[in-house]
Amino acid sequence: MNIRHYLPILEWGKGYNSTVLTNDLIAAFIVTIMLIPQSLAYAMLAGLPPEIGLYASMLPIIAYALLGTSRTLAVGPVAVISLMTLAAAGNIGAPASAEFIAAAIILALLSGLILLSMGILRLGFLANLLSHPVVSGFITASGIIIATSQLKSIFGISAQGSAMPELLSSLAGNISTLNLPTLAIGLASITFLFWVRKGLKTVLIGLGLPIRPADLIAKAGPIFAVAFSTFAVIFFDLEAKGVRVVGEIPQTLPSITMPLFDSALWQALLIPALLISIIGFVESVSVAQTLAAKRRQYINPDQELIGLGAANIAAGFSGAYPVTGGFARSVVNFDAGAHTPAAGAFTAIGIAMAALFLTPLLYALPIATLAATIIVAVLSLVDFKTPIEIWRYSKPDFAAMMATIIITLLAGVEPGVIAGVLLSLALYLWRASRPHAVIVGRIPETEHFRNIKRHKVFTDPRIVTLRIDEALTYLNARWLEERVLEEIADRHEIKHIILMCSAVNTIDASALESLEVINHRLSDGNICFHLSEVKGSVMDALKRSNFLDELSGNIYLSQNKAFESLIAQLKREEENNSQDPFEARGMI
Repeated sequence: MNIRHYLPILEWGKGYNSTVLTNDLIAAFIVTIMLIPQSLAYAMLAGLPPEIGLYASMLPIIAYALLGTSRTLAVGPVAVISLMTLAAAGNIGAPASAEFIAAAIILALLSGLILLSMGILRLGFLANLLSHPVVSGFITASGIIIATSQLKSIFGISAQGSAMPELLSSLAGNISTLNLPTLAIGLASITFLFWVRKGLKTVLIGLGLPIRPADLIAKAGPIFAVAFSTFAVIFFDLEAKGVRVVGEIPQTLPSITMPLFDSALWQALLIPALLISIIGFVESVSVAQTLAAKRRQYINPDQELIGLGAANIAAGFSGAYPVTGGFARSVVNFDAGAHTPAAGAFTAIGIAMAALFLTPLLYALPIATLAATIIVAVLSLVDFKTPIEIWRYSKPDFAAMMATIIITLLAGVEPGVIAGVLLSLALYLWRASRPHAVIVGRIPETEHFRNIKRHKVFTDPRIVTLRIDEALTYLNARWLEERVLEEIADRHEIKHIILMCSAVNTIDASALESLEVINHRLSDGNICFHLSEVKGSVMDALKRSNFLDELSGNIYLSQNKAFESLIAQLKREEENNSQDPFEARGMI
């Protein structure tokens, strides 16, 4: 066993030098500045005290740095997982209550154990069962719900709800209690943050700043919003005018805690933890692979499961809540020049220093500013362009995506992600049960066979070649029987049917049984059944059965050879049938 496979730090650590260290430290400084307000904001989005967001940005990051394979993935609290935590823990207790916090911590530990187990069992491929349109639809709907849920903090009112109907009804019912100073801070923060994203970089470049520093300063925009709004609250004494502030944040590091063990509570949180694990892993590994491709690096999905599992276990034992790789922070980490996961460890140290020494400065930070930070961040997740593109490309994928969006918006996050998983599986099973299969003919003056509906090809009405473009399994075995019988129905001229297997990688036991049924039924109708271009591994499997002994026809190495041989055979039969019967018997 190669220990480097399970401890990637041994691989990237051997080439660590002062240049890499400098790049990692710079990236860590930039990400730390960005992560401080995000950690506070996402913790409050999850219904937790703000310091728990800081805790989620310390030990989990270090755990991932030791075991993760991505050099630039920034692990920590993210918007979608925060919302899912709120929905799951909200069934246990009121937000910020002891029961709620205990549930959030258990969710982290359970998610970590699930991810770690999947990694050890090498189940990273399961992420592929969630189709991209479904994941995109879920994230878009979640972004809309998150942005809507934060309007209460922008307006300075109370509102509850985990789905759009409840949220909108609650917001409308309490809008009369709107606080104008809070609204002013919220709108100003949103405007400023959007401008920072779109316009600050251009201004800084116009002032002569190089492109990269200008880009990094623009991405650190939330810290400016925090500073300006905090100063405004203090200078104008806005807290006395009803503006809600973060308040006192304990100047402490997370202590190692043992999550509450209550079997009933763990059972109640098992399914939500599983859903959080799935969505967190899919989001994280997609970000990691995207960034790794830019530097021609490799991401091992199974080891990523182990790294994220360790990060969440660390979160559970340090009083935090579920974490995963965040897109925005990871991009900033990448652009800032991070070369190794050590940048994440340095970020954790930076967050720890902030928790110990800077939290008093955040006492007067308006909740509206944190809400604005969340709104601006999650609106980038809302994608209205992809549904249009998917509609043009695939109607079934579009239907699955829209169903996920609608269910998530109307019923909430948990029903939405469950629907997304089920729709992904249903879409996969539907496609697998109806493989792509076409009747082919030979392109004149070539040995190539193509779809008769797409090309001008040569065919013979007595020979039908059906090309199957997928593995034959129990999912499509019955479909294959029906398709072959459909081709011979009311077509009395057919003498031979060839199953072209050039794209068939496997034939399972159920499909083998269907081939035997097809062979017998065709034989009863005086039709020969042939196979062509059977792959070696498939042929090895067929040789272990009785199918080849019972096959009424032959197995041909190439489709062209099969076609020519059968054409020649039919020609000989015609010549024999056309002879005078006495001449044929040698009597003349």
